[in-house]
Amino acid sequence: MARNLVNLESVSKAFDIKELLQNVSIGVSQGDRIGIVGRNGAGKSTLMKIIAGTEDPDSGRVTKSGGTNVGILSQIDNAPKGATVRDVVLGDKATHEWARDAGIRAIFTGLFGGYHEELFTRGFASLSGGERRRVGLAKLLIEDLDLILLDEPTNHLDVEGVAWLAEHLKNRKNLAVVVVTHDRWFLDEVTEKTWEVVGGALEEYDGGYSAYVLAKAERARQQSAMDARRNNLLRKELAWLRRGAPARTSKPKFRVDAANELISAEPPPRDNTELLKFSQNRLGNTVFECQHLQIRAGENVLIEDLVWNIGPGERIGIVGVNGAGKTTLMRTLAGEHFAAAGKLVKGVTVKVAMLSQHLAELDPTWRLIEAVERVATRVELGGGRELSASQLCEKLGFDRESQWTPVGDLSGGEKRRLQLTRLLMDSPNVLLLDEPTNDFDIEILTELEDLLDSFAGTLLVISHDRYFLERTCDQIVGLLGDGKVTDLPRGIDQYLEKRAVQIEASLPKTNNEKKISTAAEERQNKKDLIRIERQMEKLDEEIKELERAQEAAAFDAEALLKATAALKAAQVKREALEEEWLSKCV
Repeated sequence: MARNLVNLESVSKAFDIKELLQNVSIGVSQGDRIGIVGRNGAGKSTLMKIIAGTEDPDSGRVTKSGGTNVGILSQIDNAPKGATVRDVVLGDKATHEWARDAGIRAIFTGLFGGYHEELFTRGFASLSGGERRRVGLAKLLIEDLDLILLDEPTNHLDVEGVAWLAEHLKNRKNLAVVVVTHDRWFLDEVTEKTWEVVGGALEEYDGGYSAYVLAKAERARQQSAMDARRNNLLRKELAWLRRGAPARTSKPKFRVDAANELISAEPPPRDNTELLKFSQNRLGNTVFECQHLQIRAGENVLIEDLVWNIGPGERIGIVGVNGAGKTTLMRTLAGEHFAAAGKLVKGVTVKVAMLSQHLAELDPTWRLIEAVERVATRVELGGGRELSASQLCEKLGFDRESQWTPVGDLSGGEKRRLQLTRLLMDSPNVLLLDEPTNDFDIEILTELEDLLDSFAGTLLVISHDRYFLERTCDQIVGLLGDGKVTDLPRGIDQYLEKRAVQIEASLPKTNNEKKISTAAEERQNKKDLIRIERQMEKLDEEIKELERAQEAAAFDAEALLKATAALKAAQVKREALEEEWLSKCV
C-alpha cells in the first residue's frame, strides 16, 4: 500500500475578499501523479504552496508524514546572493560524487545538453527566466525527494525538452508529482489523476487531461439531463394547476453513454473543405512562394536554398531546435526580416498579422475595450461568423467588467491576450503566431482553438505546446539545424525520431560523451576507475595530514614553507586524478 505523504483537512485560503479555497480536503500518496487545472487566478499555485508548506492556510490543517521530503519548483528563485549555477544545482558535491551517477548525468543531458562548465560557473542572478526554470528543474530532479510540485515546468522548454521531462518523470515510479501546467500533452503523458480548482472547491477526476475532459463532459450531460427533468416537472406542475388535473405524460429516459460514445456523434472541430473554399475567395491561390531563399542572422546562415509554397487555408506548425531560425523564418514571411538571397513572392490580397514573443507597447491609459475598438468594432471570422469587439474579448477571457480595466493595470498574460485580440480584430487572412500559448490557462487555450477553427485564412504557428500544435495545425514542418525546412508527415513523433537520430550521429564527434567500446575496454575502464578512486582516497588523507602539519608549523617559517609546498603538490595531483576519473566516467 502506497505511503501517505501530505494531507489537507478543511483548508481555506483567501486573498483580500476573494476566497480561493474553501474547506478543501485532499491527500497525496507515494507515486501519485496529479495534474491541477483551473482558470488563471482560481488558486492552483496557492494550493501547491500550501501542500509544499511555503504558504499557510487561513484555516484547516496540513499534515506531512514523518521523513517526507517535498520540493517545489518556485523555491529555486530564492538562491543566495552570489550563488553560481553549480552552487544551486549541486551544492557542495564534489565532481566525482555526481559524475559517477548516471541519473544525474542524464538529467544534465536532458536539460542542458550535458555538463557545461561555462554555464555552471555563471552567477544564478544573471540567468534568464528560461535558464532559471531549467536550473530549478535540475535541482529538484537531482535531490532525494518523495514529492515534487511543479508550477508550469514546461515554460521555456522546447518540444524535445518537454518530451524528455515527461519520460524522465514516468520512469521514476516512487516519486509523487503534482503539476500545474497549460501543456495538455504533458498532462496526458505524466498524470493519472486530475484536480480541478473551481469556485473555491476542488473536484477530482481519474486519469489525465483527456480523461478529465471526457468525464467533465459526461457530468455536464448528466447535469443537463437533470435540469431538463426538473424543468419538465415544473411545467407539468404548472399545467396541473391551470387545468385542475394531472397531465398524462411519459417519464423521459436518458441513456448514460460511455466516454467514447459521448463524442462519437460530434462533428469535426472544423470543416476544412468549407474553410478552404472561403480562404481561396479571400486569398486567391498564392499566399507565399519562397524561391531559393537564403535566410541569415548576421553572418550565420540559418536556412539555405528554401523552396516552399504556402497556399490558402493551410495550417502549418513549425518546430525545431533553439537557434535554428523558426522566428526569423516567420519574420521573413511577415516582411520584418529580409532574405539574404532568393525571392519571396507574396499574394496580392495577403494581409498578414504576426503575434511575436515581444509584444508592442500599448497606451497604459486606454481602457481594454477601447484598445480593441481602436482597431475595429466588429470582426468577420469566415463562413458568415461575426463577432463584436466585446464578444471577442469575452472569448479570450475578458468579461464585461474587466473590459473597462486600464491597460496599465493588466498582467503580462492579459496584455498578451489583448495583443492577440487586437490582431484578430484587424481581420487578417494570414496569421503568424510565435509561441501564442505562453501565459494562457487551459480554458483560454480552448477558446483560442475554437476561434482558430473558424479562421478561414492561412495559419502558421511556432509553439512548444504539442497539444496546441496538433489541435490547430494540419501539417508540421521542422527546422533541424541543417539549413533546411523538413516536411514531417507524421508530425511531432517524426520530429523527435529525427532529432534522436541526429543526436546519436553526433555522439562519436563529441569529446564529452562516452564512446562506444568493446566489452574488454569497458572492463579495463572499470578497473581504472577503481584504481583512481583508491588513489584519490589516499590523497584525501594525505591532504588532511598536510593541512594539520601546516597548522602546527604556524610559527616555524621553514617547516611552514615545506608543508605548504607539499600540500599544493598533493592538491594538484588530486585535481589531475579527478580529471582523469571524469574523462573515463563521463
